[in-house]
Amino acid sequence: MQNETIRNRVEALREWMSKKQLDAFIFPSTDPHNGEYVPDHWKGREWISGFNGSAGTAVVTTDSAALWTDSRYFIAAQEQLEGTGFVLMRERIPDTPTIPEWLDSQWDEKPFRVGIDGMTCCHNMVCDMERDLELRGMQLVTDFDPLEVVWEDRPHIPQHPVVVHPMEYAGESAQDKICRIRMALKERYCDAILVTTLDDIAWTLNLRGSDVHCNPVFVAYLLINQEEATLFIHPQKVDAEVMGQLSAAGVECDDYDRVGECLQGMTKGVILLDPDAVNHTLWQQAGCEVRTATSPIPAMKAVKNEVEIEGFRKAMERDGVAMVKFLRWLDQKMESGEVATLTEMAVDRQLTAFRAEQPLFRGISFDTIAGYGYHGAIVHYEATEETDAPLQAKSFLLLDSGGQYLDGTTDITRTIALGPLSEEERKVYTLVLKGHIRLQMLKFPDGACGSQLDAVARSPLWEQGLNFLHGTGHGVGAYLNVHEGPHQVRMEWKPAPLHAGMTLTDEPGIYVEGKFGVRIENTILITPYKTTDFGSFLQFETLTLCPIDLKPVIPSLLSEEEKEWLNQYHLMVRRRLSPLLDEEHRLWLENATNEME
Repeated sequence: MQNETIRNRVEALREWMSKKQLDAFIFPSTDPHNGEYVPDHWKGREWISGFNGSAGTAVVTTDSAALWTDSRYFIAAQEQLEGTGFVLMRERIPDTPTIPEWLDSQWDEKPFRVGIDGMTCCHNMVCDMERDLELRGMQLVTDFDPLEVVWEDRPHIPQHPVVVHPMEYAGESAQDKICRIRMALKERYCDAILVTTLDDIAWTLNLRGSDVHCNPVFVAYLLINQEEATLFIHPQKVDAEVMGQLSAAGVECDDYDRVGECLQGMTKGVILLDPDAVNHTLWQQAGCEVRTATSPIPAMKAVKNEVEIEGFRKAMERDGVAMVKFLRWLDQKMESGEVATLTEMAVDRQLTAFRAEQPLFRGISFDTIAGYGYHGAIVHYEATEETDAPLQAKSFLLLDSGGQYLDGTTDITRTIALGPLSEEERKVYTLVLKGHIRLQMLKFPDGACGSQLDAVARSPLWEQGLNFLHGTGHGVGAYLNVHEGPHQVRMEWKPAPLHAGMTLTDEPGIYVEGKFGVRIENTILITPYKTTDFGSFLQFETLTLCPIDLKPVIPSLLSEEEKEWLNQYHLMVRRRLSPLLDEEHRLWLENATNEME
């Protein structure tokens, strides 16, 4: 039935394309705010293709359709696209064509017109696509949104209320943040900036919302110049308390739909627009001189202040309590032989229930990945009623989860042995653990980038001819988005420098298709290490507090230094969490964190 629904939607789109004299239409995964996770209103790529992963691009022509996505979703996308008429294009795999190359192969006659909604694509993406299509004799048209016509029951833009994020958790006033932004604009010889990224707006104004699933942000735009600032937002979302906070920071409100009109009315000065953040349609509407530059806000937001850092530590303690309660509960199910009565979705529900017991909990930070056995090899697997697998007393359960707390955001993965393991499973687990430990042991110069650190986590895997295609680590927001830039740890070149105060995840993994997956993840904080004649050096403080399963470890594959790190980590977990647990859970934790010989 779902496949037939997708085919009907594609046919309706093609009828609309014919009326508009378009030969193809491109659906990216983003929204007008360049978000990774988007409100339902802008989930056009999912609606037209049926693929629900967080990354991908769908393209529909008059007689064919294809979807591009990365390695995290190859298995899931193949299953979801079956019978829809969409062909899966595996990004970064040899011989996979780019979108322009594929479009070029679809027609013999040129020129032809390709449509894309300029509101849902950043300016750089449109410029790159336009250039590549023009080289092949194609024209890109950006002033259409077919979903307004063909998506009959399209969800509305969310209208949930905005709330104040108190100073006791924010640590810096909105007024001071705006002052810092204005100073950064002066250094770039700019008079104004349009902020379109939702977590940047929430951070700047010390406000939070619930417009995006799992991310405490709200749909809005923010225009800051040297004298004033304007928040473009639907007025019903703002109450008296929020208005008072905005007024204290010198911020006025205007209607969300008026941002383009106001941009057109700016005929003097220089406005900074980030081409990787501002959508193409708004970019074109700027009436004054545009300076193309990276927004200064993500780098500011990435360095946490002392209040935010302490909030992370407290949130990790409460999250650690929830994880210990869950792991003990799962152990009891294994000991009693009841593990086979559980499913992946039951595991998800129970873990969320333990988190919900914790003070300041505001929801999960992303949809839990609970993958048993071969489902663990699907990097971003999410169980459904159709795929919900029962657990068995063997192999691995890969559990990637996190919580949103008023004082911090958590992200943790543990791979748990549910019974006897094969030698392959134990070896892969131990090698992943080695990579995980090596990164956290690293000392490095201030200003190094994540791409320079990435090989440290991968080297034990590379030595065995193993690799993973996702990133090793990403930034984490302070009660904000669980994925936060600009810094990352990954193979691809990401030049954003690393500084003290930044949070990161450390999550190497190996995925054996059809068998099992292993990933081990902690959230970590960059802190000062030492200053020498060669400059300032940094190190990592581990924020996540939860035992790492020792049952699968092959001790002989770990160095003495790696064993010492593991023992010291478990000692810290035991000391930090034991005072927060009852006697039964303390005893379980002591046993789970026994020293490795």
